[in-house]
Amino acid sequence: MKIGSQAHRTTAISASNAETIVVRGRDLVNDLIGAVDFTEHFWLLVTGKLPTQDQRRVLDATLVAIAEHGLVPSVQASRMTLAAAPEAMQGAVAAGILGCGSVVLGSSEAAGRFFAEILAKADGANLSIDDAAAQVLRDYRAVKRAIPGYGHPLHKGADPRAQKLLQISRDSGTAGRHVEVALAVERHIPQIVGKALAMNVSGAIPSVLLDAGFPLGALKGVPLLARTAGLIAHLLEEQLRPIGFVMSHAAENAIGYDGESPAGFVPGE
Repeated sequence: MKIGSQAHRTTAISASNAETIVVRGRDLVNDLIGAVDFTEHFWLLVTGKLPTQDQRRVLDATLVAIAEHGLVPSVQASRMTLAAAPEAMQGAVAAGILGCGSVVLGSSEAAGRFFAEILAKADGANLSIDDAAAQVLRDYRAVKRAIPGYGHPLHKGADPRAQKLLQISRDSGTAGRHVEVALAVERHIPQIVGKALAMNVSGAIPSVLLDAGFPLGALKGVPLLARTAGLIAHLLEEQLRPIGFVMSHAAENAIGYDGESPAGFVPGE
């Protein structure tokens, strides 16, 4: 049974023979190893072209910005998985990455598609970016749809990571329409949503990357790649200074039981 398109039967990413390994048209050994850094190699793998120095700087900055964020749910899941299966680092990394979604890590992609929707509205209806941003915001608000890339439980006035990424984008000369859209949304949010919501790092990442030429379809991979590095650090620490079972025990103490129980039963006794 055929499932999906059968039209493509080739890949343009890599190939090899007995003498040579080719990655995106380049000799891996002679052209890439020791000649490019990993950020450049990641851009090459995704786009098929080596980045300019400005593109590399923007991508590198976003990877650094999102790699570590403390004991967030993905890190807790990863560390507790390693505590239960210390021989399976790969499983523990996967446990942390599998939770990437609309709230954690996946919001950069959602914000990128949100910005692309605004630009499509501006271009299709011959609107200014300000007017298109306001119109799409009202559409989201009308159906009570979350505004991806804005608001933070700690950084209320401004997310310092977002501010830094925008500055790097400007300094590199890559800032363009996506950054303009992101800032327009932030300006219109107070009036349309009813309260100020500062752009967070998940709003800044897609705006600077898309302006630098990074493809929309690969946006989700940036926080995934970055957070994998952070998870590996946490998992090494878990081996040396384990807290996985401490977190598990803390959860048991923090969460009460309110279900049915036999007469005289008292949870925890």
